[in-house]
Amino acid sequence: MKLLSASLSLLCAASAAVGQLTWGTTKYMFVFGDSYTTDGYNVSAGVNSPDPGYTSSNGPNWVEFLGNTYNVTNTKVFDLAYGGATIDGALVAPYLPTVLSVVQQVEEFNQYLANKPPGAEWSSSDSLFAIWIGINDVGNSWDWTNVTQPAFYDVLMNRLFGQMEDLYSAGARSFLFLTVPPTNRAPLFLAQGINTTIAVQSAIADYNAHLVSYIRQFQANHTDLDQVTIFDTQPVFNTLLDAAETFGFYNSTGYCAAYENGTPERTTQVEGCAPVSSYFWLNTLHPVFTVHDILAKAISTALSTSMYTGIAY
Repeated sequence: MKLLSASLSLLCAASAAVGQLTWGTTKYMFVFGDSYTTDGYNVSAGVNSPDPGYTSSNGPNWVEFLGNTYNVTNTKVFDLAYGGATIDGALVAPYLPTVLSVVQQVEEFNQYLANKPPGAEWSSSDSLFAIWIGINDVGNSWDWTNVTQPAFYDVLMNRLFGQMEDLYSAGARSFLFLTVPPTNRAPLFLAQGINTTIAVQSAIADYNAHLVSYIRQFQANHTDLDQVTIFDTQPVFNTLLDAAETFGFYNSTGYCAAYENGTPERTTQVEGCAPVSSYFWLNTLHPVFTVHDILAKAISTALSTSMYTGIAY
């Protein structure tokens, strides 16, 4: 990927971090989210169950890259995310009723991990709680006509930060929040035309503004929080999409149908398509592992400093 090192400094400037915990001193990371984040880990099968690597990226996702490639202090990762998740399935229904929402993921944390069992002897001072949610909340509700979006995002945020209060009560003091990326630029929405992409872009911006506002209020309500990082994924995705060829992406607006459900190898190529690793999108909505690699590198850099760099909303 050309210009990667130079670009990461720009991408990391989209984060805001305050506190003492850094990536280099993080011993445990607990992660909540959707298909962009899940790796198939099942905590109910045992705290030390292996990561089966079921991702939506045709390779490692950002959590796995953080836990492996960019793991500088043997950080142990517990990824409770679930594909298709929303904040609360009662507010925005997922694609299947069996999908575990963030509410249910936090319930799993409380049941299996909050009591610091063997293999997860975490503490408030050495643990990071990462949340990347909202892609499906926005994607499944942006065209609803029976709600006012700003007011509905308040409902979603109140529910989400009710879960953050639960984690805080359990001892969580350091948090990483990721904003919703520009999925309006994904093939799913591009295929629906310019009016749809504009509407989804607006909905995402509204959701992200609400998220940042509620994070700041959460901080104001709890002055004993340590590191709180807001990582804005928008500059990362937009930079890569705007200069796709420079970063080595053959196609940044479509995907190869032969690859959409995954391929045997990360370098698989079928007749009529470029290698799977040269696409930005694996399918209608999910970026390939190379995007996750760049994202994880930028996140690890942002987490490695307690400097306040600012975020604009």
